[in-house]
Amino acid sequence: MKKEDKSVIVEKIKEVVSQYSHFYLTETSGMNAAQVSELRRACFKADIKMMVVKNKLMIKALDQLEGDYSPLYPSLKENTAVLLSNVGNAPARLIKDFNGKNMKPTLKAAYVEESIYGADQLETLCNIKSKNELIADVIALLQSPAKNVVSALQSGGNTIHGVLKTLAERQ
Repeated sequence: MKKEDKSVIVEKIKEVVSQYSHFYLTETSGMNAAQVSELRRACFKADIKMMVVKNKLMIKALDQLEGDYSPLYPSLKENTAVLLSNVGNAPARLIKDFNGKNMKPTLKAAYVEESIYGADQLETLCNIKSKNELIADVIALLQSPAKNVVSALQSGGNTIHGVLKTLAERQ
């Protein structure tokens, strides 16, 4: 491959990686064509972009991006497929589902929520809540006391109204 071609590919990788806030490096060697097709379909359904890259070109692209990605470099060996997503735990759940079927891909490393995770932290990555899930939890916690107060006021009002109505009917 010519040097000009490599620089074009590095720019394309850099452009794609910068569009997503999270990415996973996975090992896909040993998968047959049907399994890879199934993985690609699952990625498409989960809104995950999958791309297979040359390790050296991926390192060059990461070097040109802001941030320190150097802890990921030792993971860039053998065949590497990159799973990119804007939801932090979506690729981890996908990998876990495939591993449950005794199929690859296996996790090499991940960059999620501005942190780097190793191959042994798949379960942790599955349990990470996305930004939207955390916002929903906070809103639910904030709404809960207000709902309790309104409910108590409404039920108390109904009780007092019922007592007054009963007393009025006795006379």
